This record gives sequence, structure tokens and C-alpha cells, in this order.
Amino acid sequence: MGYGLGAFLLVVGLVLALAVQDSINEVDLQMVGWICALVGLGVIILSAVTMNSGRRARSTATTVHPDGSQTVSERRTEI
Repeated sequence: MGYGLGAFLLVVGLVLALAVQDSINEVDLQMVGWICALVGLGVIILSAVTMNSGRRARSTATTVHPDGSQTVSERRTEI
């Protein structure tokens, strides 16, 4: 899943919702189109959020004390 699937669902959904005037027995194509468009938009948003969540910087520092012991500190920052 990703941007491609989201864009595909969004386009297919908008075509069904806005451009198709036919009807199938017991199926509302406009509603199916709006549902596909919303799902496609949701996939695009979720893809953006998950791809940007890995953009965090992490740095570690090791401090050596005069008695020979070491302390490791870790710092995480959002980019």
C-alpha cells in the first residue's frame, strides 16, 4: 500500500461519484464512489504519516568519568 493505491482509489472513487450516471440494480454507484474516494484519501494520509514517522534523529554520547566508569546518554530529536 502507498501513495499509488491511494491515488488509484481516489481517482476511481471520484469518477464513480461524479461522472457515472448509470445504475446497477440495488447498488448506488455514487455512494460506492464516495466511499472509494474517502478510503483512497485515508490511504494517502496514512502513507504520509507512516513514512514521516521514521524521520527522527538519534544521537548517543559516552562520557568517561575519572574513576574509569562510563555513562551513555541518548538524545532523540524530531526532524
